[in-house]
Amino acid sequence: MAAPQLKRIDVCLSPELIDLYPLNDRTVVVIDILRATSCMTTALANGVAEIVPVADLDACRAMRSDSCCTAGERNGEKLDGFDLGNSPFEYMNPDLKGKRIAFTTTNGTLAISKSLNAAEIIIGSFLNLDAVVRYLKAGTRDIIAVCAGWKGKVNLEDTLFAGALVHELAGIAEPECDAPLMALHLYRQAKDDLAGFLSNSSHVQRLKRLHIEKDIAFCLERGKYEVVPVVRAGVIVRA
Repeated sequence: MAAPQLKRIDVCLSPELIDLYPLNDRTVVVIDILRATSCMTTALANGVAEIVPVADLDACRAMRSDSCCTAGERNGEKLDGFDLGNSPFEYMNPDLKGKRIAFTTTNGTLAISKSLNAAEIIIGSFLNLDAVVRYLKAGTRDIIAVCAGWKGKVNLEDTLFAGALVHELAGIAEPECDAPLMALHLYRQAKDDLAGFLSNSSHVQRLKRLHIEKDIAFCLERGKYEVVPVVRAGVIVRA
């Protein structure tokens, strides 16, 4: 009896490279560990009804209404005139249950907008890593992990999460090129001490200057939530 055919997994290390990847028949996992996808996962896990990712700042601001809160971040800092920023702790507020949130960030929402040609988009973070892995194992499509990075450049924390996916899907999905192998080797070096491995990384240093170390520690917690956010008709909801 022939062995079942493995799915394929690839890693796009920056949204600037996304045109190199076929999306139309793939499941894309968008990753922005610090902190957009961690916030989105936290929000839906704590009862937010839906999130509208918006790449453009002014377009997001214009969506504010009695029925829609706005969340805005640029360069790691909350924006004036927005209801929420980019800390996962803000999305634990019980007053947000059942709410709709328009959400714009420096990198994460841009990565989503550049992935919209995919057959399916889900949102990944360490907070829901185990749930994402189960979801991908149950699916039939090949997988592309899209790292949001930082302003087009590669960053370490998103690459580590991509490597975690490759690691956890071993025997289910085989690496399609060298990028998933690179991410896998990095993750295997880092997995026993993610915080220590990331301590000198550029975005961790950037966030430390903003004195939000607790956000970093929280976003590196594994398997805290069972929710898998999916993008449907441009809106992020629970799968």
